[in-house]
Formats: sequence, structure tokens, C-alpha cells
Amino acid sequence: MPAAHKNKVASQRINSKTVGAKLPNGAALRAILTGFLDEDLGIPGDVTSNAMIAAGRVATALVVARTDGVLAGAPLVKALANIVNPSLRVRGFLRDGDQFHKGQQLFRIHGSLRGILLLERTLLNILGRLCGVATLTNAFASRVKVTKAKVRDTRKTTPGLRALEKYAVRCGGGVSHRAGLFDAFLAKDNHVAGLNPHDMAMQIQSAAQTARRKHKLKFVMVEVDNLSQLAALLRFSAAEVDAILLDNMSLPMLRKSVALRDQIAPRVQLEASGGVTLRTVAAIAKTGVDFVSVGAITHSAPQIDLALDMQSQIPKRARR
Repeated sequence: MPAAHKNKVASQRINSKTVGAKLPNGAALRAILTGFLDEDLGIPGDVTSNAMIAAGRVATALVVARTDGVLAGAPLVKALANIVNPSLRVRGFLRDGDQFHKGQQLFRIHGSLRGILLLERTLLNILGRLCGVATLTNAFASRVKVTKAKVRDTRKTTPGLRALEKYAVRCGGGVSHRAGLFDAFLAKDNHVAGLNPHDMAMQIQSAAQTARRKHKLKFVMVEVDNLSQLAALLRFSAAEVDAILLDNMSLPMLRKSVALRDQIAPRVQLEASGGVTLRTVAAIAKTGVDFVSVGAITHSAPQIDLALDMQSQIPKRARR
């Protein structure tokens, strides 16, 4: 393989920078958050607060944790408040990625009482969801920290929340995979069904070359479920493949896969996937794989229980 091509491939090795997830910004984020608010408000808005609360009434409220967790989504609190009422003032006491404990104050919101009540449920829903993802991710990441392996997410995300949930994975100490079908090449079992290992490797090599010419890819990855497929890819397509996904392999097979990779193509990264749990993730990571992908950190993360506690309500006439 020519040196120039070798350097090109090496630069696309998968790491936290090349597959990093960030919050949408600007108009994109505002559109997402406005959609969340519209779901709760409909056309009339908050009919109860509008009927009961004077327009000029001011209040102070605290977002408080009712259980332990890891914070994710702090920028969304200010962004949501700004959409609801630009005069609302938000103060955060922690940063995304910080751990918090039951009873701890996370945010202080001051301003229009109508605005706070309008904001309350949407804010708690999305913040609780993202903190749940970050907290479960952190539990998995903590179990593999003595190995080189990183915990990575999948596309098993809540429709409409993928960008936010993948951001939460990063807050919890995980690494994000591809954003969707558009930014990376990942040939799975259904792409190569019916092909023998040799033909599979040759087809992957050709397809990967074509995809790299046409698209700016984060990486090229192929899923395998046996050692014959792995060996063929390592021998014939290692120059084009950045990583190989080891699907539902036993621990002995994972160890053999790592040994085979180290012998034939050390630069190719390996990812273990399939039914990974908190009980099994440490043993999987210790086989020597580079990544362990866990769908559960997004599709099965429990909601973190948060509350909005009102501290004071000041009628307009009493303000100085």
C-alpha cells in the first residue's frame, strides 16, 4: 500500500474526536426545542396559568435532583427559557458530565411565574431523559475504565432525540458512533448475506473505495459473526477497513479475534456488540477490543427524577 494512502486511512481511525457528538446549535437547536414546547402548549398555550397567574408576577424556582445521576443538557435549560421568555434568568450550579446527588440543586430560574410554569414540564422531561442516558452510560464506562476499550452508542435512539441522546452519551463518558446512515460506511450482515468470506472481503474492498471517493466518511466498518469472515477481511480489505464489528461473539471468540487482528492487521480496530449488559461489559472489554457498543444506554436508559421547586412568588405590586 502506498505511503500516502496508508496515512489517509490511518487518519480515519475511530476515536472520540472523529465520532464526537455535539448539541445542534443556532436555528437547528431552536427548532427542536420549539417543537418540544409546541407539543405541550398547542394553540392556546397554558390556559390554567393564563387564567390564574397575573402577567407581571415574578418567581424563583430551583431544579432539584430526586436521585443521584450525571448531568447532561445544561445548555438546553437556558435555551428553552430564552424561547419561553427572554427575561427569564437561569443559573446552573454544575456542568454537563458532573455527577449530582439526591437533593442537590442543579439550576435556579428567576423571572415570570407564567414563564416558569410554561417551561416546567418540557424542561424536566428532556433534562431527565438526557441525564438518564448520561447516568447509564457512566455506569457502563466505569466498568471498563481499567481497559483500553471505550463504550459506544448505536442508532437505537428515540426518534427525534438522536442528536441530544448522543450528546448525553458523551457527557456520561461514552463515545459516539456514526450519526446516521449518511456519515459512515457500515456493512452489516444483511449487506453481505449469501457471500462466502472471500467474496465478501473483495466486495467490501471495492464498495469501500467507491464510498470514500464519493463521500466524506468518518470511518469504514464491517460486521462479522465468525472468524472466517474476520480473517478474510483482515487479509484482503485491511487497507480499506478502519474497524470490524464483532457481533454476538463469545468471550473465547473475542479473544481469538483480537489475537488474529494483532497478527494480521494491527491497525484495524475491533468493536464488540450484541446483548452487552452491566454484568458482562467488563469481561468483554478485557478481551482487548477497542470498543464495546451498547444499545441499552439509549434505548433502555431510565428517566432521572428531577423536580422544580418554587422558592418565592412576588406579586407585581410588591416588587421594588
